[in-house]
Amino acid sequence: MRPKIYLFGDSITEESFSPGGWGSSLSHHFARTADVMLRGYSGYNTRWALKVKERVFPAAESGDAPVAVTVFFGANDAAVPDRCSGFQHVPLDEYKQNLHDIVAFLKENREFKIRRFKPTLLKKQWPSTRIILITPPPIDEAARLQDPYINNLSGLPERTNESAGRYAKQCLAAAAECGVPGIDLWTKMQQSPGWQKAYLRDGLHLTGDGNKVVFEEVIGQLQEGE
Repeated sequence: MRPKIYLFGDSITEESFSPGGWGSSLSHHFARTADVMLRGYSGYNTRWALKVKERVFPAAESGDAPVAVTVFFGANDAAVPDRCSGFQHVPLDEYKQNLHDIVAFLKENREFKIRRFKPTLLKKQWPSTRIILITPPPIDEAARLQDPYINNLSGLPERTNESAGRYAKQCLAAAAECGVPGIDLWTKMQQSPGWQKAYLRDGLHLTGDGNKVVFEEVIGQLQEGE
């Protein structure tokens, strides 16, 4: 069976298989060697991701462990709680703990039954899988105010770059505490002049160049793990 790489995240992951997306670029890069599996869910935060984790990922006994899983949440968790996307908001401490719990689910002990009516056994899920946490991207607040798909009557952006930065910091802290690599997309993108329009098509979701940044960062981490 060919090795697998899972991409687990929100709409930025769901859209990654669009033409020029970072997921489709990974699939092309590994066309001869691995299958890239999309597990992206538009609008999801880490709280909702935890609720569906057992349905998203197969039990360890249903196949070989994947070589890697990217975990890319935070853009929705960081939504400002008292604005129009506040229903997606997850408090900062809970966000960090949720990332811990996602990594633990993928890495640590999990109960399963070998056969029906047999005793439940405890076994590590995917201990050798490389888990990569990715921070939310920066936010172009002016562009968010112009998004025609948001019913925003307040005149204030439903996401701010300052909030995204706080969640990015906690994502990296969770990665360090879990002993897994983290990609600081929030900082990386802002190192380029004009990043707002270069990397973000609507102040949040990625342009072609933004997708290229994610692809290059993920490839770099996968190569480090070889």
